[in-house]
Amino acid sequence: VHLVESGGGLVQPGGSLRLSCAASGFSIGSTWMYWLRQAPGKDLDWVSVIDRGGDSTYYQESVKGRFTISRDDAKNALYLQMNSLEPEDTALYNCARGDGSTWYDERDSWGQGTQVTVSS
Repeated sequence: VHLVESGGGLVQPGGSLRLSCAASGFSIGSTWMYWLRQAPGKDLDWVSVIDRGGDSTYYQESVKGRFTISRDDAKNALYLQMNSLEPEDTALYNCARGDGSTWYDERDSWGQGTQVTVSS
């Protein structure tokens, strides 16, 4: 199992970014997939999750209406479209497998994450 995140960067408040997560060693269509983030001085927390069937998505209240999670089973990839970015979205973002209750702490299989910095 291996996950590699990309797409982060420095963006001004109100801007947009699209994060990608390339998966290998398993099919993302076989599991729930999470986007996580860790802001400076804070714990790692989930941001968004998509279920195994791709029919249901969930978001933390702070990103509802601004972020959209999606996946492409053919490419075995997960995405996070982030619009109307705020300084509070500044964090290191990782993707992870999970189930309907939680994300799996499989840090050995995660990539280095992708840094998102929102600043003017």
